Amino acid sequence: MKKTKKGCDLSIIIVNFNTKEITRECVESIIEKTSGLNYEIIVIDNASSDGSVQTLKDLTKSLSNLRLILNKDNLGFGKGNNQGFKIAKGEFILLLNTDTKILDNVLCEMVIWMRNHPKVGVSSCALKNKDGSVQGTGGYFPHLTKVFAWMFFLEDLPILDKLIKPFHPMHGQSPFYKGEGLFKIELERDWLTGAFFLMRRKVYEQVGLIDKDYFMYTEEVDYCYRVKKLGWKVWYLPRWKIIHYGGASSTREFPILSEYKGIKTFYRKHKPQWQTPFLRLFLKMGAFIRIFLFGALKGKEAAVTYVKAFSEA
Repeated sequence: MKKTKKGCDLSIIIVNFNTKEITRECVESIIEKTSGLNYEIIVIDNASSDGSVQTLKDLTKSLSNLRLILNKDNLGFGKGNNQGFKIAKGEFILLLNTDTKILDNVLCEMVIWMRNHPKVGVSSCALKNKDGSVQGTGGYFPHLTKVFAWMFFLEDLPILDKLIKPFHPMHGQSPFYKGEGLFKIELERDWLTGAFFLMRRKVYEQVGLIDKDYFMYTEEVDYCYRVKKLGWKVWYLPRWKIIHYGGASSTREFPILSEYKGIKTFYRKHKPQWQTPFLRLFLKMGAFIRIFLFGALKGKEAAVTYVKAFSEA
């Protein structure tokens, strides 16, 4: 593969927070599986306290293409990636979670695919669980109808799940979630999960940094919204796969509360003001239902989480 003028084909940005071992394994999987590609790895550590810093420093001694940024505070996923954006040299940029494992020569092959499809600004591959099953990834922009369907579990119902095009079917038990249809088909999406987020440098130069108002979760929805407004396409490509363990650096309640906060931020930035009260009503109703439903199914911890979500909404 021809070397780019900027110095490399791909810049891989990884934000680490207290995930020393899986971050090391992630980096090692990149090195082991990737060939035919000139790439750099940029790791941003968000003030980890688990020994990550020394592990990462040790890796830099043996890997000349690994660059390390050490933060004194936890800046979150978005701000951490923004630091990587600012120093990335690649023709393409990949945002990659620490809790992932690269399989086969995915990175090189997807860069080639992107070069052959110049209208696609962002792409992602299939995310697999450790047992090999397919995870839900990405979805469609959260219009009020989709938020209502999400909160009342309508997006999980046969036929309706296809008509509504769910905001994020990975959180339901629809046929989509089980690997049928949506996650086996190569197709254009509204947004893709930030665990594996491959984009052109041109997209970053046009769209800019990840919005600083998102600490973690929903920032990829916002970013894809801005990408598509500029006319770029967003594609899901399940012919390529990686392992995504999921939730390695957050508590169980953190993703839920962050998503509630994130979707409110998305509406404040991109939707008419009159829609926000309806959004908050749907979120509160959904949280209220889940207090009792998930409390009964999953226990007190789940109920407490959705009490907090109700307040956040």
